[in-house]
Amino acid sequence: MNSANSAAVVVGVDGSEPSLRAVRLAATEAARRHRPLRVVHGFIWPLLHVPVSPAPDAPPGGGLRHQAEELVAAAVAEAEATASGLSISGEIIDGEAAAVLVGESPTAALIVLGDRGLGGFASLVLGSVAVQVAAYADCPVLVARGAERPDEPVLVGMDGSAASRLAFEFAAEAAVARGVPLLAVYAYGHPRSTGPGDMQPLVYDEARLHGEEDRMLADSLAGLTERWPGLPLTSRAVHGRPGAVLAEASGAAQLVVVGGQGRGEVTGLLLGSVSQSVLHHAQCPVAVVRSPR
Repeated sequence: MNSANSAAVVVGVDGSEPSLRAVRLAATEAARRHRPLRVVHGFIWPLLHVPVSPAPDAPPGGGLRHQAEELVAAAVAEAEATASGLSISGEIIDGEAAAVLVGESPTAALIVLGDRGLGGFASLVLGSVAVQVAAYADCPVLVARGAERPDEPVLVGMDGSAASRLAFEFAAEAAVARGVPLLAVYAYGHPRSTGPGDMQPLVYDEARLHGEEDRMLADSLAGLTERWPGLPLTSRAVHGRPGAVLAEASGAAQLVVVGGQGRGEVTGLLLGSVSQSVLHHAQCPVAVVRSPR
């Protein structure tokens, strides 16, 4: 995460309702963090060699670039109405939306975007831009989706990996800023294997397994909780597939935080299967926190 005081919260806009929702979320987040807000629109038309200026005989105010200027101005106005007194700037950057936002990420404190944009298919649960930015950004990514529940806790998925420890730190800071408790959940699907050829028993002691997973969760939280001594924290080990468990638990949360890649996932994946599942199915906004590359 960029720790410089000047690092802005960046929100991607395209004029769609999901992107305006992201603007409101980003403005609130920037105000909590005492950071400026930067509204960015990826303007793809020059790359496609499409004329962006109005035709000579067109009425004033026409043309694609003018439309882009208007949608950025509308997004800035929405942010100002959400968090008065916030330092806000807007910019149109030539390029495809995901590439533009990823390009902003090295100097951003946080990237915020909607779950789907104008170019998304209505049948898709999550737009491709959100997936790409979450996979490639060099800072945490916050996707606006689901319901707003300001009185509910922040939820974080834990699995003992370095990525989940980063996610916990982000989630703890978010919970403190919101004045709500933090719920740390570790989901386990089956007894852990002790070797490459180990065969799992058809019958095993569920109570013993649950006790082992509780201890693993406690170990994964060791050394983290001391930094936030006043934060109400509940930890829970739950039997089930991690993505499904977190998506279900998100129905009683205001924010769910996941690491970009967890324990046991293929190293070459830029975005782990659990984080992808949560992005697609969570019932509240999702923050993805990846390890620095």
